[in-house]
Amino acid sequence: MAPDTMTALRSRRRDEIPDRFKWNLADIYPDWHAWEAAYTQLEAGIDRYAALKGTLAGGPQRLLEAFRLSEELDQLAYRVWYYPSLQYDQDQRDNTINAKKQQVQLLFARLSQAQSWFNPELLAIPLDTVRTWMRDDEPLRLYEFAVENLYRQQEHVLDEAGERLMSLASRLAASPNEAYWALSTADAKFPTITLSTGESVTVSYGQYRAILATRREQPDREAAFTALHDTYRRSLNTYATLYNGICQRDWFQARSRGYKSTLEAALHGDNIPTSVVENLIETTRAGVAPLRRYHELRRRVLEVPSYHVYDFSIPLVTFDKKYNYEDVLDWITASVAPLGPEYQARMRTGFSGGWIDVYENEGKRSGAYSAPVYGTHPYMLLNYTDTLDDVFTTAHEMGHSMHTILSHESQPFIYSSYTIFVAEVPSTLSEALLLEYMLARSTDPIERIVLLQHAIDNITGTFYTQVLFADYELRAHRMAEQDRPITAEILTETYTQLLKDYYGDAVDLTPLTGITWARIPHFFNSPYYVYQYATCFASAARLAREIMAGGVSAADARERYLTLLKAGGNDYPMEQLRKAGVDLSQPDTVRAVVDQLDDLVSRLERELASVK
Repeated sequence: MAPDTMTALRSRRRDEIPDRFKWNLADIYPDWHAWEAAYTQLEAGIDRYAALKGTLAGGPQRLLEAFRLSEELDQLAYRVWYYPSLQYDQDQRDNTINAKKQQVQLLFARLSQAQSWFNPELLAIPLDTVRTWMRDDEPLRLYEFAVENLYRQQEHVLDEAGERLMSLASRLAASPNEAYWALSTADAKFPTITLSTGESVTVSYGQYRAILATRREQPDREAAFTALHDTYRRSLNTYATLYNGICQRDWFQARSRGYKSTLEAALHGDNIPTSVVENLIETTRAGVAPLRRYHELRRRVLEVPSYHVYDFSIPLVTFDKKYNYEDVLDWITASVAPLGPEYQARMRTGFSGGWIDVYENEGKRSGAYSAPVYGTHPYMLLNYTDTLDDVFTTAHEMGHSMHTILSHESQPFIYSSYTIFVAEVPSTLSEALLLEYMLARSTDPIERIVLLQHAIDNITGTFYTQVLFADYELRAHRMAEQDRPITAEILTETYTQLLKDYYGDAVDLTPLTGITWARIPHFFNSPYYVYQYATCFASAARLAREIMAGGVSAADARERYLTLLKAGGNDYPMEQLRKAGVDLSQPDTVRAVVDQLDDLVSRLERELASVK
């Protein structure tokens, strides 16, 4: 592709980016008039649902009616929410669309309030009675797992007045996260720096990642790191106040429902014991030796006077290859051949079917995600800048999207949404398959070193870093639980100490390094999410090895894996993983990742010595 064409594709103006690189939101609604009609329909449905209050004891048909209307409204809510939400993420400076998004949030609060009577009213009916109804009524039997799961959590369900109060509080619950995004994206004034080449670059988060991954001159990486994090440092007390709001909100919700801790509250819904997270952190902290060994190797190979977190992403060898977006789509599709031709065909549909918003533009939300829009198809947000990381991010998000498609198509609506605990398995496994595909086909020894480094960075970033994050947010939430202050200084001290605990003397720290907690969206957006990257990484690594082994065992592993993707939320996630062949209650699963990293670092050492 010619350089001038490449420049046009990456225009900062959205209207200059070709449509084939933008998602097609008309698949949700053709226009705002259709959205308004759906919004009105959802609004009317809220009153219909509220009118069912007091009817459940009337028998199985009344219970079935409530379930079905709830599903009807929830399916509609997906589309009503995502139509403005995705448009807002295209340009978060658009206050008109942001107002529509807030309008939906207020409606959702009303919907939650209207539905708040259901759980207490159902739980007032003896479980044996409801079991008899389900046994004798086949349509109602569909909801058996949902009903049994609700009764399991009965001790944490409040009475009607309590549930109504919690639903009213939901209007406030999202405020710290929304304020975080406004502060870090919409209102952020990202600085411009001059690189060693004389080029001026505005250090948005997307450009920051590209500089760290491609600029071999350490002063350029340092300048980008300093510029970006100075933006956060200038508002650090505000970020700390917002995060304190997150922790206090979570503790309020946990105590309101009778949980002993925020961790128990976060895990109980999926029937996961708190020991899974605590043992994950403990086992990983005991296995940091290969992590430190890798970074000590990087320090030696890079020959830098000091070694910092902004040196983590740069390849150890000179390798400036760019990966054109349209080229890598074929690689990603070919890499999943072990999952079968039907899986590949569905993936091709995703890449060509208006699912993906590819390039960065002014005001666009940073990062990447896959949005599960029920009733249409998933939508993927990327900020593609031609780096190797972007290649694997594309495979990662398509793994999520394939999970969504298979789950939505295979399960009734009530079980169509998979839990966070298994969500990162297909995304991580997709990256593993792509890595093996690229390693096997690369004829460039330098590229193989870079790919091998990527395999290691997958473990350090997807496993170790996420456990460190989980360690941090668990400590911060325990401060709230113990009525201890949560300030910018305390959060920075906590994060700095964790960096020392995990990296030891292998990494040099600066005052700015300690404030990088403020730049982690997951802390503000989805507390107690990140540990699941680590558990999912361990699960995906085991499944990938079996699937790529070949022979009858590989075919069996593939079927178990596809069954997992199609399972949605039809069982507890740890049980779903056990059926797929993974038992996360065993610490050996975590220790196996530590051993895997140690082996990969040894391989990298040999490759580097050979090239040198």
